Amino acid sequence: MTVLQAAIEKADVLIEALGWIRRFRDKITVIKIGGSVMEDPEALRHLLIDIVFMETVGMRPIVVHGGGAAISRAMAEADIPPRFIQGRRHTDAQTLQIVERVLAGEVNESLAARIEEYGGRAMPLNFGGTNNNVLFGERLQLQDEQGNPLDLGAVGQVTQVDRQTLDNLTYAGQVPVIPSMCETAEGERLNVNADTAATAVAQAVGAEKLVFLSDINGVRQHKDDPDSLIHSLTAATARQLIAGGNVASGMLPKVEACLETLQTGVGKIHIIDGRLRHSLLLEIYTNQGVGTEIVADNGAHDTRSSSQHSTGGVQQPERMTSDG
Repeated sequence: MTVLQAAIEKADVLIEALGWIRRFRDKITVIKIGGSVMEDPEALRHLLIDIVFMETVGMRPIVVHGGGAAISRAMAEADIPPRFIQGRRHTDAQTLQIVERVLAGEVNESLAARIEEYGGRAMPLNFGGTNNNVLFGERLQLQDEQGNPLDLGAVGQVTQVDRQTLDNLTYAGQVPVIPSMCETAEGERLNVNADTAATAVAQAVGAEKLVFLSDINGVRQHKDDPDSLIHSLTAATARQLIAGGNVASGMLPKVEACLETLQTGVGKIHIIDGRLRHSLLLEIYTNQGVGTEIVADNGAHDTRSSSQHSTGGVQQPERMTSDG
């Protein structure tokens, strides 16, 4: 390939991205970061650069993050054994102190600082300093199989989001960086599941997109075969896959959360492998994408044509070009 041919191909990529950039200008995208991506410095670097790119070309990204591995390391250093109940970390007073220090302090501040290091503008929204927290809620109440209440400690669910602060920040060209904690009306701090926190933020701000970064490439027709990735799903087809056992294990609660979120008016939900270099840009700004996008059955927010094609036996709508 000559230097000129390589330059032309680069220009073609930019032209492909142009339509998507125009379409999503001034649109909010909520990006949930957690899991293995947080533990891979190179993957995290590329992801944060992608977020800076999104803000630079006119999108309004909001980051919601967890930090389970960092919390577990800090607990091990403090000789506090972790306890999990129905997938949620039991949070006693000692654990809560660590969660607040590590998650809402160190990790939150570090992510915002790195976004600025890569040329963006970011605002950490935590309990430090002037307490610019934007998530409010209440203790989460769960029951065991016999219907008895479970003691989760200081574990919460988000019931209110300070949308005005988020709107003001994103309109000003800043990326809000939100830790997965909330505060009650009485001022108690609570540990919150990062997926559900991101979902609450996306619902509250009327996000165009909600992106879950996973450690697999998306929803698959055959869950153990990465080559059977399904690029586009309607809610109805996603339910069929769940019923057929194609969606299981850690992907199941993600897809179920996606289906619930679509009912609140969020336009589109993406599940992508955050370890893939520039996966966020490839998913949003290319016609094919690299993960799975899930849309409502009515297609009100869909960007695809009505034509159908089969992928591994699953009927799914095609992605259109962005100008469509």
